[in-house]
Amino acid sequence: MSSGNPKEEWLAAARSAMEIEAASLECAAGRLGGELVRAVDVILAHPGKVVVTGIGKSGHIARKIVATLCSTGTASVFLHPAEAVHGDLGIYTPGDPTVLISKNGTSAELLALVPLLREFHSPLIGILGNSTSPLAAQLDVLLDASVEREADPNNLAPTASAVTALAMGDALAIALMRARNFTPEEFGRFHPGGQLGRNLRLTVRQAMHSGEEVASVAPDASLKEVIIAMTRRPLGAACVVGPGGALAGIITDGDLRRALTSHDDIRGLRAQDAMTCTPVTIGPEATLAEALERMERRPSQISVLPVTDEAGLALGLLRIHDIFLGSHRS
Repeated sequence: MSSGNPKEEWLAAARSAMEIEAASLECAAGRLGGELVRAVDVILAHPGKVVVTGIGKSGHIARKIVATLCSTGTASVFLHPAEAVHGDLGIYTPGDPTVLISKNGTSAELLALVPLLREFHSPLIGILGNSTSPLAAQLDVLLDASVEREADPNNLAPTASAVTALAMGDALAIALMRARNFTPEEFGRFHPGGQLGRNLRLTVRQAMHSGEEVASVAPDASLKEVIIAMTRRPLGAACVVGPGGALAGIITDGDLRRALTSHDDIRGLRAQDAMTCTPVTIGPEATLAEALERMERRPSQISVLPVTDEAGLALGLLRIHDIFLGSHRS
């Protein structure tokens, strides 16, 4: 019996598991080579779909790989190996490549499937944890997903092996993306729902606030006038607009707080005294993904972007809240 703190032992076991899995992935990445390229060539050579199969934990990994392939431009379906012989082989058209996933390469269901798949002229790609297994000997392409040990203390539960098989499937999908020159726009078409698809599909113009919704003040407006305008139109910022509608700057709630704390008497302050003169801006035709990137990929994140046209004219404001799902204004 251990005399240590049991909760510390739990944490140590958890960290060890992640470290073992990370090491397994690093080793697998180092083994990638010509077989991965061959797998990509096989899939690219066939205009149809890819079938992915596995049983048990490998079946769960196979389903995830199917989802990744489909979302990144490679049509793919999952085949349960036990159901295949009961009619599900009907999903095949001649030449559809098959990706078989197995830790030991000895699954009776997968071994029984191989001769049937040959009748469909299916090229066989394996993601296997045992390169000397009976299944490995029957493959056209073998991706080595072997691991030194599992992550659990008893070296039994499919942990490191499952993560490595999944990562190998992801690696294949990413290589296919590069081979197909798969673009963010195509990714967005395959993800019309959810936050990711929304960010890729919608433009700033579709989500921004404009016109009377936006607090807009002149550079020489008093700070009191700025506060009143921002209170009436509570978007967290006001556009400071010069003659002709050009954006001269932006005043945020934070700018107001800084002005109030650094001046004992604010009665003489003007908008131009408190504004950010060269704010980060975004164009109306940019995607929400581009806007989010512009807000977050900087030393200090910002939560609101002025929207301007190519001439620098102020068109409106986009808040980070407007980007996230559920905030779209039709």
